[in-house]
Amino acid sequence: MRLLERLYTDTFGKEPHSVEQMAGAGSNRLYYRFYDEEGKSVIGVVGTSHDENHAFLTIARHFERRRLPVPHVIAQSDDEMRYLQEDLGSRSLFDAIKGGRDSGGRYNKEEKELLKRTIRELPNLQMRGARGMDFSVCYPQPEFDIANVLFDLNYFKYCFLMATDIDFHELKMEANFRMLAKDLVAIGKTESFMYRDFQARNVMLDKTGKPYFIDFQGGRKGPYYYDVASFLWQASARYSDTLRKELVEEYYTALSQYTEVPSRKEFNEKLQLFVLFRTLQVLGAYGFRGYFERKEHFIESIPPAIENLRKLLCNNDFPYPYLVEILTKLCALPQFAPVGEQPRRRGDGYKTAENDIYKAHPQDGPATFSKYDGKGPLVVRVISFSFRKGIPEDPSGNGGGYVFDCRSTHNPGRYEPYKQLTGLDEPVIRFLEDDGEILTFLDSVYRLADHHVERYIQRGFTSLMFCFGCTGGQHRSVYSAQHLAEHIHKKFGIKVEICHREQNIQCTLQ
Repeated sequence: MRLLERLYTDTFGKEPHSVEQMAGAGSNRLYYRFYDEEGKSVIGVVGTSHDENHAFLTIARHFERRRLPVPHVIAQSDDEMRYLQEDLGSRSLFDAIKGGRDSGGRYNKEEKELLKRTIRELPNLQMRGARGMDFSVCYPQPEFDIANVLFDLNYFKYCFLMATDIDFHELKMEANFRMLAKDLVAIGKTESFMYRDFQARNVMLDKTGKPYFIDFQGGRKGPYYYDVASFLWQASARYSDTLRKELVEEYYTALSQYTEVPSRKEFNEKLQLFVLFRTLQVLGAYGFRGYFERKEHFIESIPPAIENLRKLLCNNDFPYPYLVEILTKLCALPQFAPVGEQPRRRGDGYKTAENDIYKAHPQDGPATFSKYDGKGPLVVRVISFSFRKGIPEDPSGNGGGYVFDCRSTHNPGRYEPYKQLTGLDEPVIRFLEDDGEILTFLDSVYRLADHHVERYIQRGFTSLMFCFGCTGGQHRSVYSAQHLAEHIHKKFGIKVEICHREQNIQCTLQ
């Protein structure tokens, strides 16, 4: 923060009259509003990833040269970790259409006009913005590709589909995934900028209602269809079919002013493929964030997303027979019945009910579970520590257990906003999960730990120890230890003792 204030002072030749921290969004950047003595304001940003910041700053300046509606970057630090940008105000499109969203999709004339203005401006950014752009600066990758698609489809498979009662053939599913990925990438061979996170929260409105675009640092070269699908089929928006058709027509007409477009029929057919992909993508995210992390907002978003999928399958003849077969079964599950036909309760459709602990048997297939009664004698001890202070001793007398080194993952402790926090604090958790390296690391740990715990229970052992070390024993190791402990307790229902050694924190899950 002090370095950001110094950037302001160096830029304007005077210290700010006042500063207020702005509410955090989904990213791991910190935002501040700086005021001068006349009440004029600019936005100060502290980033955590140089590559991400570099992408935003480079793309923003390119867009500004193209005279596109994005915030003006006023100044940046030499290391690009802090920058000042134009203050576009506090009114986002998301806030402006709240009434229509809260009323279940009954948008008034003014709200519809704001949506139309926004969707008409999108192809301007996508097509003119792509001209002359150096896509190599895009973060984390320069172009939409097959690997990108398969990652998201498998996210849906592992985080949503495999947790339901539906049995499916993984090789057949993988074959259909690859067919869909190949078709999506072939469609996307256009010279256009794919915003990727095009949503109402990332559109700011000036006093006249003109839309300005923010948070485009995750964009890359890719198909323009993706952003339309992302924006108009967002489950929580609850756009009616009629309004959605109007907005697609507005976009199509605007797009034709910048590039040669396919026929309306062909355009809509291709768009539906991206709607299918985007729907599966968000269901994967909702499954993980909702049913596994127990975040209520994401659980509540699942029914409208399933309804979108149900309508999509009814209105289209997709050339992926096995995928369509499984998705049709998914939509027909009782827990996903249309609203009014089946009462829903939190946790429906997932084998992680509040009072039952289950463990998987891989030999029985991905969706087959047996119940574990949680009465085994095993106690698991999970510790976070700093390698500088040595590996923890094993108080059980068994000589120790697993020791995992977290130092290969991105360290939030390198950045000023996180230095006084730990892996138990929400800003650090968001940093690590948005970065993603720690999640990949823990996936392997979970598989190893699950097998080991299960075998120890079967053999009647009483003690097992997992230790996570990093440089200071404060961020990555604390996050990893806490999450493994909660994972084991939730899955097996056994006693888990947690020790964050460097913070002198101890607790027990039982």
